[in-house]
Amino acid sequence: MLFILGMVIYMFRVHGRDALVEENYYEKGVNYNSEFNAKQNVFHDNAKPTITVTSKQIIIQLKTSSRFNLVLMKPSNSDEDLKFEGNTFGDSNLILVDKTTLSKGLWFIKLEWHANNTDYLFKNNITL
Repeated sequence: MLFILGMVIYMFRVHGRDALVEENYYEKGVNYNSEFNAKQNVFHDNAKPTITVTSKQIIIQLKTSSRFNLVLMKPSNSDEDLKFEGNTFGDSNLILVDKTTLSKGLWFIKLEWHANNTDYLFKNNITL
């Protein structure tokens, strides 16, 4: 009986941090077409970002200078999710993320950027 009670308490505690639950599910459904078009723009314009993971950084290189929104999501614990926004750095159009504070394991990347009057969306997984 104690085991079952313990599992129930554990599940209620973990439920709020579950990355499989979307907070704004219905809003995402309404905006599906714009998200789909942004994903297609990556393929049509050959604008897939280059992602390099070093011992200290995650380096993302875009094709052109852009304003970006980057979300790094940890599927096992949504408390570790990180959000970045800004402009790319230098002539190489880089986005630099400090990797030393990130826990090891699987991470989801969601990168949105706007360049040349076009919206782009790229999603991928990386393992640190």
